[in-house]
Amino acid sequence: MSSYREIVTKAVLGKGKKVFTNKHFIEVANIPTNVLGCWVINHNFKGEKNDNNITVTGSYDINIWYSYDNDTKTDVVKETFNYKESVNIREKDGVDYTDASIIVRSLKDPTCSEVSIDENKINYTVKEEIGIELVGDTKVKILVDEETDDWEEIVDENEALDKIDSEVNENYLKDKIN
Repeated sequence: MSSYREIVTKAVLGKGKKVFTNKHFIEVANIPTNVLGCWVINHNFKGEKNDNNITVTGSYDINIWYSYDNDTKTDVVKETFNYKESVNIREKDGVDYTDASIIVRSLKDPTCSEVSIDENKINYTVKEEIGIELVGDTKVKILVDEETDDWEEIVDENEALDKIDSEVNENYLKDKIN
């Protein structure tokens, strides 16, 4: 006979990803000739749930290496950028996100995607991809075959020794000699 059982477990109730694009500029002391490199490092972030929104706050450091004086000298300019992004969560039918906890992950680390020079300013664009998972309690129904008994007999060590002792024929040698 088969029946259904319900298991209460934690599961991912919903998940999504979003690409954030931020445009910035930084003023430099010397008029740049070329941008030689742009690195985004030290990315830190966290997420917080507010009603139907997830607020992701974080920061990263920008390091821009550039040349000036007709490519005869170089310098590196550094800046820390703080951000706060809000993501709206669409509720699915029948899913309650009220007590759900969130997991926020960086799916693609922030990278510098565009750089341009405008007099003594360096304009740059940073892109990053954040993944958000909502985890909460849910019920899962499973089909159970109640006729199957998967129980194994557990034999206690003492019971096993008692069984061996009871099966020993103490007159074995006497019976073989006679």
